[in-house]
Amino acid sequence: MTTTETGRLGIGLISAGWMGRLHSRAYRAIPDKYADLGIRPDLVIVADPVAANAQAARRQFGYRQAAADYRAVLDHPEVEAVSICAPNYLHREFAVAAAAAGKPFWIEKPMGVSAAESAEVVAAAEAAGLVTGVGFTYRQAPAIERAKELIRQGAIGRITNVRCHFDADYSADPRGPRTWRFELAKAGSGVLGDLLSHGFDLAQYLVGSPVAAVAALTSTFITERPAPGAGTGHNAEVSRDARPLPVQNEDYAAVLARFASGVVGTFESTRVQVGSRCDYGIAVHGTAGAIAWNFERLNELEVCPAPSARDYGYTRQMSDRRFGDFDRFQPGAGMGLSFDDLKTIEGARFVRSVASGQQLAASAADALATSRIAAACVESAASGRWQSVPSPTGQTTFDR
Repeated sequence: MTTTETGRLGIGLISAGWMGRLHSRAYRAIPDKYADLGIRPDLVIVADPVAANAQAARRQFGYRQAAADYRAVLDHPEVEAVSICAPNYLHREFAVAAAAAGKPFWIEKPMGVSAAESAEVVAAAEAAGLVTGVGFTYRQAPAIERAKELIRQGAIGRITNVRCHFDADYSADPRGPRTWRFELAKAGSGVLGDLLSHGFDLAQYLVGSPVAAVAALTSTFITERPAPGAGTGHNAEVSRDARPLPVQNEDYAAVLARFASGVVGTFESTRVQVGSRCDYGIAVHGTAGAIAWNFERLNELEVCPAPSARDYGYTRQMSDRRFGDFDRFQPGAGMGLSFDDLKTIEGARFVRSVASGQQLAASAADALATSRIAAACVESAASGRWQSVPSPTGQTTFDR
C-alpha cells in the first residue's frame, strides 16, 4: 500500500541532537496542524552513535526502536522517509546512502563540507527519483510567504536591490570550545555555510532569480579556541586543559552580489557579533515600494509604498490568515509563531512532497545552489576578484 492509502508515513531519524529533536517535534505536530493532509508520521526508529541521545529520543518522542548505526534506519522495512540531522561532514555519506536505499530524506544544510559533496547528494537523489527536503527554515515564516506573494503581484514594482544580514553572537565568547563547526574538514566554510546560506536562499526565494556573481571578503576574528571536552554539539564544554586550537574557517563574511535577473544585493553575516542574538533580516527594494522582515520579529512584515503614495513610509503588518500557513497555528494577528512552528511547516511540506511525489519542499537542489554561492564567495575572498556562480541545476523551488 502507498502512504496516501494507509495514512501512515514511517519515519527514521539519523542523529538525535538538538536538530533531530526539532524534526521529531515537527513530525508529531503535523497530524494536529495539518489534519487535512491525512498523513500521520509514524516514528519508527532513531539512530545515534551516542546511546544516551538515541534512548532519550526514543523515550521522549515514542520511536519504537533505537540503534547506534544509521544503516539500521535505512535498512528498516517500515521506514519510508528519513530525517538526516547529523554534523555537516556526515551529510553526504548519509544522504547518498538514503538515496541508494530509495528513501526520501529531509536534511539540514549545508549538505556537505563543499559544493562538490552537495552536488553528489543531488545527483544521487535525482538518479533515484526521490523528493527531498532541506532545512531552510526562515523561508517558512508566514510573513515571508506574504512578502513573496506581494512581490510576485508587483506590489513593489520592479525589484532593484536586496539587503540581507544574518548576525548572531552564538560564538562571540572566545572561551567557547572549538567544536567541529570551526574545522574545515568537518564543517567546510564557517558562517557562509552555517548562517549566510539561509540568507542566500531567502533572497533567491523572494527575488525568484539565482545569484550569478559575487565579490566577497571574509575574516576570522577569534583565531583560537580551547579544545572541547565533555558533551556534544551545542552542549560541548571546554576541556579542562583548555589547550588552544586554531579556528579554520571564517567568523565573518560580507558579499556583493548580482542576480541573473539584474537585481543587485548585499549580504553580511557573523557568528561572533556581540549584541546580536538572532538578528536575521532581509529587505527587498523596488521601483514602487519595499518590504522588510527580521526573524527577531518573525510575525511582522514591514511594507512601504512608492514615494508618491499619500501615506508614504513603512507600515507594520502583523501576520494573520492572509499570511501563508499562519492560521493553522493561531486564530488572529498578534498571536505569534515560534521557530518550532516554522519547522513544523517545513516538515509538513516535506511530508506532502513524499505523499504526492511532487517536489514541494525546499529541495536538495536549492541547497546545492546556496553551496555554490558560498564556494564562489570563498574563492572571491581569496582572490580579491568577482567570481561567477554556476547556474542552478536540478529541481529548485526558490524560482517558482
